[in-house]
Amino acid sequence: MPEPWANFGIDLHLDLAATRVRAGLEAGLRDAVRSGRLTPGTRLPSSRDLAADLRIARNTVADAYGQLVAEGWLTAQTGAGTWVAERQVVAPRPTSPARDQAGAPRYDLRAGVPANSAFDRRQWLASARAALNAAPDDVLGYPDPRGLPELRTALTGYLARARGVVTSPENVIICAGFTHGLALICRVLGERGTEAVAVESYGHQTHRSLVAAQGLAPLPLPVDASGASPADAVLGQAGAALLTPAHQFPLGMTLAPRRRTAFVEWAARSGGLIIEDDYDGEFRYDRQPVGALQALAPEQVVYAGTASKSLAPGLRLGWLAVPADLTEALVAAKERSGAHNSALDQLTLARLISTGGYDRQIRQARMSYRRRRDRLVAGLGRHAPGVRLTGIAAGLHAVADLPPGCGEAEVVASAASRGVLVDGLGHYAAAEDDVRPAIVIGYGRPAEHAFSTAVSRLCAALSETQVH
Repeated sequence: MPEPWANFGIDLHLDLAATRVRAGLEAGLRDAVRSGRLTPGTRLPSSRDLAADLRIARNTVADAYGQLVAEGWLTAQTGAGTWVAERQVVAPRPTSPARDQAGAPRYDLRAGVPANSAFDRRQWLASARAALNAAPDDVLGYPDPRGLPELRTALTGYLARARGVVTSPENVIICAGFTHGLALICRVLGERGTEAVAVESYGHQTHRSLVAAQGLAPLPLPVDASGASPADAVLGQAGAALLTPAHQFPLGMTLAPRRRTAFVEWAARSGGLIIEDDYDGEFRYDRQPVGALQALAPEQVVYAGTASKSLAPGLRLGWLAVPADLTEALVAAKERSGAHNSALDQLTLARLISTGGYDRQIRQARMSYRRRRDRLVAGLGRHAPGVRLTGIAAGLHAVADLPPGCGEAEVVASAASRGVLVDGLGHYAAAEDDVRPAIVIGYGRPAEHAFSTAVSRLCAALSETQVH
């Protein structure tokens, strides 16, 4: 006599087989109805007849019919049969044809993006493995909206040492990049009654749009050779000012000391807030980096930094060093937004900073980008001597001022015809008035093997537009 478990094993095997058959039958019927092969009102074979045709158990067909009736694909009446339900059949919308890549630019020289190929994956993976092995179980639960204490503590020490930022782990908030942090700041400002934010007249269109999307008016501040100007006519209407003091984006100058003082005095006098976007503060090539503006007035300045340029934008790791009286409001805004950073990525970055790996990565990147900058300067000097480069002391881009009679739109079009994507300076202007003819050349984005070709093609475009 067979053991009971043997019969159970046979029954279980048959049940699994029937389950697979039933699932396949259900999927086939759904597809037939969805595609219109079975139209509404069509009567289906009885479960007995269909089971005989398919050579499967009748119960399998009956169960499949029952499931599809419950989902609304079929309708049934006891003793009368089963039909395809009356329903509007919506044909799937055809996907857009893939864009023809034949004419797409092969070489991207737009500003604001680093060389993703330079990201040290092995070092990141090693840090992630070590961080995860050492992590207590509670770290893997729902995260603190401020960010993990390990990362906030590591950043406090790093920012004090590298950028002169004065803060504490309690006043550091981890965010998903600068735009996320800016959105949170603008949301809190709006809730507190702020109506306008002063922004530099040259800068990211995305940032101006984000300020406006939060219900605040972006008011342009004039920018000259000394950086953003603390114009009373603008600051008098604004409750906050968004600045890039270490390396103005995209023009490239450093905010002059007297203007740093003037902005800080405005904030202290008016109760305004300065938002410091230190987007590439570590990448200064010809002298020591300029310290953060935040150190002059920690209670009037929100310092914002990210790992986007130093590591990779796709990590979506940024941080805010926040005045004490603003911290809780920003934490609450972040919690309401539902946007949190991966605990594992935070632990990995914390370990990378604490072991010195982050400093090494920045030093390597700084040397690499300086070599690229020097190759760009040399190439333009040989092949387009009429072009004057500015803003090259730091960062990942340069501004190429064009000689009289040469329009930026013409150069941009000529570069595109050679497979090179580059922006004109007008792309970054808040208004089109008095924009000088220039192009903004990013030298961080192309892969190393493609950089020389990208520069050569850009030089050819400049030569074609008679910039000599």
